[in-house]
Amino acid sequence: MAQKMISIPFFLLRGTTAGAALITGLLQTFVFAHVLSPHRFSVFILVGAVGYSLWLIDFGVVKILFVRLRARFLAKDATDDVPGHATAVVLFYGALVTAGAVLCFLFMATQTAATLVEAAEFGLFFWFVSLNLVWFALRNISIAVDEYVLFEALETLRRAAYFIGLAAVYFGMSLLSMLLVLNALWAVVIFVCVKRMVLHGALTTRLRGTASRLASFFRANRRDFIGSGAYTATEIYIYNYPYLIVPMLFGLGAPPIILDTTFKVFRGGAMVFGAVSDILVPRQTAALVERDGPTLVRATLIAAGLCCVPLVIVSSILIFAGERLFAMLLGDAAVMPAATTPILIALMIANMMKMVCHSVLVHNGYFKDVARIGGCVVAGMTAVAAYAILNRLDIVHFLEAYTAVYACGAIASVILMIRGPIRLAYSGAPGKAAVAH
Repeated sequence: MAQKMISIPFFLLRGTTAGAALITGLLQTFVFAHVLSPHRFSVFILVGAVGYSLWLIDFGVVKILFVRLRARFLAKDATDDVPGHATAVVLFYGALVTAGAVLCFLFMATQTAATLVEAAEFGLFFWFVSLNLVWFALRNISIAVDEYVLFEALETLRRAAYFIGLAAVYFGMSLLSMLLVLNALWAVVIFVCVKRMVLHGALTTRLRGTASRLASFFRANRRDFIGSGAYTATEIYIYNYPYLIVPMLFGLGAPPIILDTTFKVFRGGAMVFGAVSDILVPRQTAALVERDGPTLVRATLIAAGLCCVPLVIVSSILIFAGERLFAMLLGDAAVMPAATTPILIALMIANMMKMVCHSVLVHNGYFKDVARIGGCVVAGMTAVAAYAILNRLDIVHFLEAYTAVYACGAIASVILMIRGPIRLAYSGAPGKAAVAH
């Protein structure tokens, strides 16, 4: 099967959107720190964390859909109802995040001292954040059918609008107005993407029977849900539990802001590394189907090499200008400890290793294997949390312990990738589809 190693338009667009994600994350911190009180800023952080936690409901569903859609696409098989399953999942996620936003508004309006306008801002911010769950599903669906260029063009538009919106808030625009505009843009880009996926047969316009198709999808893939669900649950726990532990230890105010700023860089780096890895996914999945070991290794090494570029750039900025950067971002809201710089660099190195390996593993169906590693990391993270609470660790020592456990999981992922898909790709006869384990 002749296929380019890298699509240049995809590379340029994906690199742009990933870089924009990191920049807008930092810009959001800067703007919120300068236009909101520290207490209100920390509440927005918690609302955002709850919005992101909706990803727990996915339990690996999207990655299973990717494996099925990709196998279908590579085999040129249109005899199954996988598009119907994908449509049911997208609709369900859309309904879920909308219901969550409404509940957030109602809770803030009735159970807190927030005014109706402030409650609306929290609800709209929740919706803005949690719609990433729907977008995550559409991203994987588009990559599965090689329609990634359109998706990244829409993502570029959305990121640019968010950048402009944050700048407008800094210069006087109301937060409510910005959120209304950006959520309207969310609706537009989702509509355009869905329309293209329907044209390419990855989604369907048949909405009747959505519930039954969703149920049939779960029945048909119930074996994989054990592994994929466990994997996704561990990932969400690993990336989100500090947002619960830090307020428990230190309350609201500066400590959650320090944590969130650290994780903005950390997770921004993860988005960049994931974006770079996505560029090689079409070639990696095809190489494994063809049992083309050298191509799979070469594609993976290219992904790692490309990831090193932003890693070196961001690490250099942190080393030589990190203190000034964080002071500018946070203003009087909080002071970033100097020790967070080496922690961040170590976290990003470990994350680069993990993202490159997990891209190969998850997009080829190795759900149970990565779930086992995730379970071990969760156990380690839970032990860190218990130790931090019992011994009243400060924020720096907590982050150091978190980083050590995370790095162990990253090393285990490298070993699993070599012993799993890479060894299989060298095994000989071509397979029928992406491998599921």
